[in-house]
Amino acid sequence: MSERSELSQVVAKLESLNSLDASALDAIYALPCRIKQVPCGSSIVSDGQLVSECCFLLQGYACRNKTGSDGGRQIVSFHFPGDILDIQHLFIERADHNVQAISDVQLAFVPTSALRAAAQNHPDLAISLWRDSLIDASVFREWVLNVGRRDAKKRIAHMLCEFAVRAEKAGLGSRACFTLPMTQEQIGDATGLTPVHVNRMLRSLTEGGAISRQGREYRVADWGMMCRTADFCEEYLHLAA
Repeated sequence: MSERSELSQVVAKLESLNSLDASALDAIYALPCRIKQVPCGSSIVSDGQLVSECCFLLQGYACRNKTGSDGGRQIVSFHFPGDILDIQHLFIERADHNVQAISDVQLAFVPTSALRAAAQNHPDLAISLWRDSLIDASVFREWVLNVGRRDAKKRIAHMLCEFAVRAEKAGLGSRACFTLPMTQEQIGDATGLTPVHVNRMLRSLTEGGAISRQGREYRVADWGMMCRTADFCEEYLHLAA
């Protein structure tokens, strides 16, 4: 597979954020990159690490997380193919969080100096990268609200709604049916709940008719009901940006 086709989802996402002219597209495809396969559960970036490359997610799913001194982990975002996992490293050299694969993933590592130079030479690319960073911040704000102010059932329902919408956008399912590549422990790490509490809330959502589950495949019978249960409005994702 050529680098041009491997980077197609990254390019599609950047183009959705701002129109890119032919020279900007050529600059992206000309970026020096190394492709790497990483197994599920592996660390991609570690908190405190000095970073000289940006990482594009080509296939699979990843998350960002922070770990407390007691070992407790808080997942702070999910990532899908086409996402730049650590865009802040264009200007911040030391990582302040972990990035981890939550499925087998394919990654493209690009030197930060090369991506920064491409952005400096192509203002429309710089705008795409800036908008991507701003949307990241919007999602972070929603996650703070979700963990800080919603009850347990709403937290999990909201997380499932976001995952469904973003999976649909990435072509990996639909809001009616999607695969969630996460354990109940990981769901708890994303919502600030214990695995036992997660299990109870998933059972409640199932018994209430909002979802059905078969292994890690989730089906949403009534999207409107699910959104009302979750207090979910997708505007914070800025998918039409």
